[in-house]
Amino acid sequence: MIDQDKARKVVNFIERICTHVKGELANKSFLLEDWQKEYLVELFGRVHEDGLRQYRTSFVFLPRKNGKSNLIAAMGLYILFMDNEPGAEIYIAAADRDQANAIFEVQKQMILNSKYMYDRCKIFRNSIVLNGTNSFVKAISADAKTKHGFNAHAVLYDELHAAPSRELWEVLTTSTGARTQPLVVGISTAGHDKGGLCKELYGYAKQITSGAVKDNTFLPVIYEADIDDDIFDPETWYKANPNLGISIKPDYFDMMSEKARIMPTDEVAFRQLHLNQWVGASEGWITDHDWMESAGEVNISDLLGQKCYGGLDLAATEDVCSFCLVFPRDNGDMKVLVWNFVSSAAVERRRGKTGASYDAFVTKGDLIVTDGNSTDYDYIFRKITESAEMFDLQSTAFDRFNSSSLVQRLMREGLDMDPYGQGFVSMTPPIREMEVMIKQKNLHHGGHSMLRWMASNIQVKLDDALNIKFSKARSQDKIDGIVALAMAVGEWMTCNREGDGSSIYEDQGLRVL
Repeated sequence: MIDQDKARKVVNFIERICTHVKGELANKSFLLEDWQKEYLVELFGRVHEDGLRQYRTSFVFLPRKNGKSNLIAAMGLYILFMDNEPGAEIYIAAADRDQANAIFEVQKQMILNSKYMYDRCKIFRNSIVLNGTNSFVKAISADAKTKHGFNAHAVLYDELHAAPSRELWEVLTTSTGARTQPLVVGISTAGHDKGGLCKELYGYAKQITSGAVKDNTFLPVIYEADIDDDIFDPETWYKANPNLGISIKPDYFDMMSEKARIMPTDEVAFRQLHLNQWVGASEGWITDHDWMESAGEVNISDLLGQKCYGGLDLAATEDVCSFCLVFPRDNGDMKVLVWNFVSSAAVERRRGKTGASYDAFVTKGDLIVTDGNSTDYDYIFRKITESAEMFDLQSTAFDRFNSSSLVQRLMREGLDMDPYGQGFVSMTPPIREMEVMIKQKNLHHGGHSMLRWMASNIQVKLDDALNIKFSKARSQDKIDGIVALAMAVGEWMTCNREGDGSSIYEDQGLRVL
């Protein structure tokens, strides 16, 4: 619920006490824009029944020149002066000290502009201390080796995309454990590195906004242009920049967009810095909307005795393993069944870490937990052999570079096990086929919650010939179920070609490079 008093408190503090410090608005009251008010009211006003803040983490994804420095500075001062947290330690963090100090200097100037704040604190070179308390705001850089022993109440981390590693983030977030309502806010523009901390948090935030993950302690705010938006359309500019026409002049965008038309390097900069698009790395695969539009219905009772093909991704014994079956139908649809397995120890390790908790998947029956420190392959063996009895299982593809004694046991049971490569040549056909089926709403997975989550984690990699494969190295979280699905589809395609001598791409009028 929203506590209206707390919501008004943060808005009133910033608008009545804080000021702008630079440009034509310098020394004038910091009057919040609607999007800023909405964010602050949600972040500070939404509380549990005991009155404590609901959100512990927030990720704000915002292009440059949208007023984030002033916003971060004012938020930090509000927490210092109004949170009433004993001995509050509030840290302004960034990849380098200059960036952290830039926010800190804005805070100092805001205090100098306000008699209310100036009379109640002391300003030092690198900290601001609240009189009569041990509470302070301090600017720090990414030298995480010197930050152990903190007891942070709030952390405001600027330009996460520039973080050299996740070490400082880990040190600061884990230092909040003793606080009753800690708050960690990461603010950033897009970057180049899709394997870094910022992209990890961005991916998690997108999963929450899409509904693929539920986490009521994490507040995402994302302003960006979609990858297929026209970057030269002013509507796209306004979509990504909530302060366009306020702190950003429209003629500036006209100038930058014209430069982007001429020079490829300027286009990259324009996309990244002003439209908040990730550039220079692989892209995501299927949108959550398209994935769920293709969910369809899957009833096991309708599939008993039906012809199917399997995919088995064993991954590692200490983490998720997946077994998938696909059932091609005469009307062109394909039904999907998937079973995911994980050890109880892995479920425990997952709790409290960035990313989706396994518990919700277990509750829904979409994740099977085996006892011990590693996934029990006996469970998987029984599930596959049971499936072979229930359905007309033609053959099962498995990763030829990650096989195990389980595969040998299954072969001794008389099951047809087919080694399947994970490279571009092997994976391009099934991935392209899956894309076509999803777009045509023919790949029916029933909205399986863990498979949906894994689909949202997928990153793809292209080679020079535009062949495609899933990139586990670039994916921020588990994708094993989707890999098993792709192998099952690939096994179906392989058997179809071997059966009649034709290519499924010829049948469907498709071409692959």
